[in-house]
Amino acid sequence: MESLELPQMDPRALKATSVKAGDSAAPSPEPQALKITAASSNPKMFTLPWEKPLATWPEDLLANLPRGISRHVVRFVHVGDEVYAMKEITRNVAEREYELLRRLQKLELPTVQPIAVVTGRHSREGEPLEAILVTKHLKFSLPYRALFARSLRPDTAERLIDALAVLMVRLHLAGFYWGDVSLSNVLFLRDAYAFSAFLVDAETGDLQINLTEGQREYDVDLARTNIIGELMDLSSGSLLPSDVDEIEIGNRLVDRYHSLWSALTDTDKFGPDEMWKIEKRVNKLNELGFDVDELEMKTAEDGKRVLVRPRVVDAGYANRKLLRLTGLDVQENQARRLLNDLDAYRAATWRDGEDLEIVATDWMREVFEPTVRMIPREYRSQIEPAQFFHEVLDHRWFLAESAGHDVPMAEAVQSYVDKVLPQYKLTTKDVAALNAEADSGVIDDEYTYDDSDDGYNPDDDPDAAVWAH
Repeated sequence: MESLELPQMDPRALKATSVKAGDSAAPSPEPQALKITAASSNPKMFTLPWEKPLATWPEDLLANLPRGISRHVVRFVHVGDEVYAMKEITRNVAEREYELLRRLQKLELPTVQPIAVVTGRHSREGEPLEAILVTKHLKFSLPYRALFARSLRPDTAERLIDALAVLMVRLHLAGFYWGDVSLSNVLFLRDAYAFSAFLVDAETGDLQINLTEGQREYDVDLARTNIIGELMDLSSGSLLPSDVDEIEIGNRLVDRYHSLWSALTDTDKFGPDEMWKIEKRVNKLNELGFDVDELEMKTAEDGKRVLVRPRVVDAGYANRKLLRLTGLDVQENQARRLLNDLDAYRAATWRDGEDLEIVATDWMREVFEPTVRMIPREYRSQIEPAQFFHEVLDHRWFLAESAGHDVPMAEAVQSYVDKVLPQYKLTTKDVAALNAEADSGVIDDEYTYDDSDDGYNPDDDPDAAVWAH
């Protein structure tokens, strides 16, 4: 009797980390001394004030960046030349999330990068402190509420939902069950006309070999419910355009998810004289940003048709092509736009017969690099060079249309910097308001109080118990 070959977990995920989270129902003893398990060799990690509650760390260590809403204390901290996100949580949860994020990173999925898990923390008086999960700050990313604090396009909510649908499909294809899908658990990067979404909170997740349809549908339904609630919250704070229908946006996620899942996983039937349709299917997947590893083909029972199912390995089709040609590692839609401009440059310089690699080198030197060098210093931490280049191209097109003739690139850049770029800048006041709101939902709030005695006693506050569970 022939034995069945059972599917196996991707070996990259199995060997991702030495940290194995224990069973939270039967916790093991806490470490008696400080222990840092790190995927980074940054020696500055050992100089941080681990003996203090995270909410009381000195201001000179903190980076003034907008934080998303979290149930736990979160801070951005300067560690040498890097900025790390620190989240104070129980040891089992910290170890489990670190382990999951390491596995997802090895599978090349869009998540924040795990740096370390710190356990065995104690105050100077010997009192135990919660563990800290350390991740690398995703440069140029923003939580969803920060995006609505800026003057962005009216369809921002729809574009965020589209990005979240792509993220969910990619995670589900890899066997990751999220368990708490929401806009709050995602960071967004601008990606040409769209956004790219990155998972930032994996506390409730689980990586399996394959997900059942029921698990996927539960994740999608939970996402819909959470998103509608988050958008209604934005609406109540007058951050959402009045014509946005929150329920319709929530339903959009469900539709987008199912449409993309179908495009990536459905089996098509082709007749012997319709094999050209296979290339069409593969091209459609490439346009969605996904590479096809191989095609699974077999003859249907009637012998007259061929069943074809693509095995999709990853998103990033345009990204990898641009990276190979130029060394630029950018988001997928940005990559498509830059490749289009490279093609236009090739045609305009009458070099269609020349190797694309040589043309790409000249395009980088003559077009891309001179443009991004014009980003003002105060905006270099606000916008990615590839996004800046994309938006300048758009602005140049509108200027040319208005003027009725071509506009020099340098003139378009200056006009964009003067008239468009300022709308993307978050002021110190904006960041302070966003972070105050983010901290308002922290459940372990005993560490958010100052060391000074302001006369407040949570035991006398009838509402304090609400946050204690």
